[in-house]
Amino acid sequence: MADYDDDPQEPRPAFGQWLVTQKDRSDLVGQLALGAIADRRFPRSGDPEAVRKHLSAMQAEGDMFAAVDDAESDWLSV
Repeated sequence: MADYDDDPQEPRPAFGQWLVTQKDRSDLVGQLALGAIADRRFPRSGDPEAVRKHLSAMQAEGDMFAAVDDAESDWLSV
């Protein structure tokens, strides 16, 4: 028996790409997005782990890692 999906969803954008679209938020995710836009080396095609690795290499504040966690939850619900 075939399983048909009446509402095919578009593929989820890469986490890094999605994150930069969150620049207008007034929380830490918005601050992270603004930082990502300003950072030429930010992994825009990366997943949440790539972003965490980048933040670690940049010696980011702990709040930014919490922001990645929050953003990942939001991104997964898209």
